Amino acid sequence: MALRELILDFNSYFASVEQQDRPELRGLPVAVAPVMTDHTCCIAASYEAKRWGIKTGTGVGEARKMCPTLVVVEARPPLYVTYHHRLVAAVDSVLPVSEVLSIDEMRCALRGRWQERETVLGLARQIKRAIANAVGVFVRCSIGIAPNGYLAKTASDMLKPDGLVVIDEGDLPEILFPLKLTDFCGIAEAREKRLHACGIRTVEQLCRAPKALLRAAWHGIEGERMYALLRGEVVDRPPTQRCTVGHSHVLEPKYRTLPLAEAVLQRLLQKAAARLRSLGYMAAALGVSLKLVDRTTWSDEIRFMETQDTLDLIRAFGLVWRRRPPELPVPLWVGVTLFHLTAVHNVTPAFTQVIASRAMLDEAVDRLNGRYGRNSVYFGGAQAALDAAPTRIAFTHVPKVEKERAEIPEQPARGKRRRVKLAD
Repeated sequence: MALRELILDFNSYFASVEQQDRPELRGLPVAVAPVMTDHTCCIAASYEAKRWGIKTGTGVGEARKMCPTLVVVEARPPLYVTYHHRLVAAVDSVLPVSEVLSIDEMRCALRGRWQERETVLGLARQIKRAIANAVGVFVRCSIGIAPNGYLAKTASDMLKPDGLVVIDEGDLPEILFPLKLTDFCGIAEAREKRLHACGIRTVEQLCRAPKALLRAAWHGIEGERMYALLRGEVVDRPPTQRCTVGHSHVLEPKYRTLPLAEAVLQRLLQKAAARLRSLGYMAAALGVSLKLVDRTTWSDEIRFMETQDTLDLIRAFGLVWRRRPPELPVPLWVGVTLFHLTAVHNVTPAFTQVIASRAMLDEAVDRLNGRYGRNSVYFGGAQAALDAAPTRIAFTHVPKVEKERAEIPEQPARGKRRRVKLAD
């Protein structure tokens, strides 16, 4: 069975980029946070910080207690996007990048002589040198090579940081036995409990289980796919459908009032509407969520005809917001989600002059923000929160630099930058 896939996983990506870009952070325990408050969580931790038990998802306040010398830095998403595209170019100079899987992970399909073990090992080492030369030695990657992408991903996680692991057909299944069930993609705590209920408690038992048992454990065809993947077979999966577009934000202390939380939500909604259009979808529902200082939550949602128009969505948000309880406690976190998505080409258009003119307005706003930087043009409800909720990067959504200028605060080369507010 040939080696068909190579997966690169960049280790502690956000923290590594910060250490590469800021020499004073090198060798120190570093955590990256979305905002500078102890009430949020770490979105990345350097390997120096991981030695203290800090990991992605650890609360910042808890992390500071775990490591008194921890350096917490605020995330800089535009920088991570820029580094990402430099890394793709560096890898592509050695071996064509077949697919970007996330901001810190990419796949290279192996063809012809590249499928030979010694050849692909040489290419993997060459990729590491290309990254060091083009980007820097502090942005390291672990590489996994295997007969299919699932096992290549597993291999990339087996030796970190800066690892290089090959899983040959002859290695299977014994090479997997030292792993834990939760080391495999798709097996989280709930799935592990289900496997335990089926009598599968070790990876050896998982690999030796008959296909019918895995189908029962996964309640369907996914169990059969897992059976094939563990044996190095290539499995075709049906295309996925995007279900939601949304944004959330931990409020800085100055925004922890209901009027300012509303302004932040308006800003998040306008970002989500622009992203909805860029992805080619319309939404038929909107949800709003709050986490409050007394540890309670409030959420509500509304449905409507399919739209991607910002003004339609703002008006729907207003209806939801007015339904909130009159005496809500102080908000700490806000989120807005657009769902019940339909691809634009599957929606029957409404040919009216008003809708056509609004579509032109949305297009103009998106283009101006893309050209001149975020908040160059905005709807007035976000006025009080223009500096809140900066760019965030979802791991599965890697923006192109030129398309993200709407979210990167930049100044024009000449003259004073002006903002234009539109009435809601």
